[in-house]
Amino acid sequence: MRVLQLGFKTQSGKKRSLSLKYIDQNLDAATVLQQMQAIAAAKLFVKNNEEIYFEPVSAKYVETKEVPLF
Repeated sequence: MRVLQLGFKTQSGKKRSLSLKYIDQNLDAATVLQQMQAIAAAKLFVKNNEEIYFEPVSAKYVETKEVPLF
């Protein structure tokens, strides 16, 4: 399974990530960055008066390999 992992900085500069499971597997960098900027601009994620997804930093697909035992 491939997951899109988005990396952000909080308002205070801490690292945060947001993982999306059900996402198009062929997104380009420009599209992902544009959507990350929209998430940051929406200011929907606030904890203790601090914006959690304040600044986009990175994006990557992470692939998990499952190995069934039985």
